[in-house]
Amino acid sequence: MNCSDATNGSPPALEHDSAEKLRDIQLVTDVALSLLRPQDLLVALVERVRAAFHADTTAVLLLDQSASQLVATAASGLEEEVLQGVRIPVGKGFAGLIAAEGRPVVLDAVTEDNVVNSILLHKGVRSLMGVPLVASGRLLGVLHVGTLHPRKFTAQDVELLQLAADRAAQAVLAMNAQVDRAAATALQQSLLPSALPSVPGLQMAARFVPGSGNIGGDWYDVFFLPSGQLCAVIGDVAGSGLKAAVIMGRLRSALRAYALETNDPADMIERLERKMRHFEPDAMATVLVAVFSRELDVVQVSNAGHLPPLVLVPGEPAAAAHVAADPLIGVPDPYPRRVTTLDIPVGAMLCLYTDGLVERRDRVIDDGIARLAAAISNVDPEWCCATAMNAMADVSPYGDDVALLIFRRIRPDGPGGNGCAADLLELSAFCA
Repeated sequence: MNCSDATNGSPPALEHDSAEKLRDIQLVTDVALSLLRPQDLLVALVERVRAAFHADTTAVLLLDQSASQLVATAASGLEEEVLQGVRIPVGKGFAGLIAAEGRPVVLDAVTEDNVVNSILLHKGVRSLMGVPLVASGRLLGVLHVGTLHPRKFTAQDVELLQLAADRAAQAVLAMNAQVDRAAATALQQSLLPSALPSVPGLQMAARFVPGSGNIGGDWYDVFFLPSGQLCAVIGDVAGSGLKAAVIMGRLRSALRAYALETNDPADMIERLERKMRHFEPDAMATVLVAVFSRELDVVQVSNAGHLPPLVLVPGEPAAAAHVAADPLIGVPDPYPRRVTTLDIPVGAMLCLYTDGLVERRDRVIDDGIARLAAAISNVDPEWCCATAMNAMADVSPYGDDVALLIFRRIRPDGPGGNGCAADLLELSAFCA
């Protein structure tokens, strides 16, 4: 394996040819940057690069970081790579060496000793030139071209291919960010409750707004337990993007499963923590679980590193509830989880929220919590949610995900009531 040395003083004809090649490649990357359509970008890229270098094959392999493998994603003249889902371990063979060392590699002669992808041999590829796709210091993959006849790729060829790869890498980075955000948003929205349950004696409302910057880790859930009690959950996975959204989905599903086995919110969180330690050892998340009594007059809360709920009692301003603050899920050496019991008299409000609602870079989080508390009033939860969101929105959009969940206890037979609180068990069994 070798990479030819660059030559000085290239003839005018070569300089003109290189300039034409670069303009040809720049055209597709410029269009791709404006459209950001994933497969169109890569397909156009390999076609244009193949034509620009008068090559017989071109391929883009993108890095699957979790598996430390390069995945054939787009190809021209080597379509079999994509159709067969070719994967190349980083550090192995031609493309794997480029990824491992982050430098261009040229093969004047392709043999079984220097490639691990048998398709290249079956296709009859004789010479290869490849460069890394790098953006913002991050390896994204490998771009390579090949010929079916022996060819001596020059240092000027390598330099030009690297320029094309650098431009393409920026487009791929932007493409990945857009795809990641769209997937995370879709996953989040699919896991949020489509509608909040109807509970005699309890009004509730919720808001969820994906962040304009970070997205992926916040969620809330409200559901009945087999006992007929109502359970509310709110949480925030550390990190952002699709990875955080996937972990959030696993947390939500696991917690729902554990809720079938126990009514104790601390027990739910302990089971959830054991599951995460085993299957997601690097994940960290805050989770707050609140279980209402059948009479709705008491809420049992277990809090794993989440912000404390706000409680408004009639005749008093809303304030942060004094609940036991246990470590978030994912910290080393966890200890038994605790439960705090909160009284919820008729007319009281309970507000659960994530830090995206109250945290700002230019102020301490306690100021944000105080501001939210001031916006909570003893009105219909839908109106209260709207008022709170408006009070916290400032001028700019929320940078992080925002989840807000508000409950208000009412008299079951009074205004806004729809029956007897004793009917909750029967209603929940019907809904289940």
